[in-house]
Amino acid sequence: MLNKIGVVSLCTLFVCAFVCAFLSGASAKKPLKEEDCEVCVNVLRNFDGQNPELKDKSEADIEDAFKKFCKHTKGKDERFCYYLGGAATSATNIVRKMTKPFKHHLPYVKICEKLKDMDAQICELKYEKKIDLTAVDFKKLKVKDLKKILSDWNEEKACKGCSEKSDFVRAVKELMPKHAPEAYKKLKEKEEL
Repeated sequence: MLNKIGVVSLCTLFVCAFVCAFLSGASAKKPLKEEDCEVCVNVLRNFDGQNPELKDKSEADIEDAFKKFCKHTKGKDERFCYYLGGAATSATNIVRKMTKPFKHHLPYVKICEKLKDMDAQICELKYEKKIDLTAVDFKKLKVKDLKKILSDWNEEKACKGCSEKSDFVRAVKELMPKHAPEAYKKLKEKEEL
């Protein structure tokens, strides 16, 4: 027969086991959403879009193709390649952790989830917000923003000798018909150009 102390100890043990089981279930990892790891998902989607036949190739072929793909990336995409080991200057190499699930048609979000478990920085990468050129007030933009617009358009050379903000504004406005025709049209209608 169990005495009172034994029953209390047994009940306490069951309560502790129940609480531990409940807490471990409650702290289970939430599934990743695309916006939680936007750069990773976007890079994998672009890589897949440029190389749709790769999923039928070997993991080594996928890895080689990814490294070639990474040579042409910029900004946050380039940083993602660096973290994964796809860039020539990468200190780590976890590309193979991407190639196997990629080959087996795992959704991009699930691949990113696996990569995040190895390196949390991968999902900390976020794209900068785009400047809406249709509603922009050029007088309020900073030179840094104007330079970024030119950089996004691969037109850094268009304002090579620029030293004043007005020079950068002029360069952006001159290149708008080529790179942002819709925004140019709307600003022209508003007579802001």
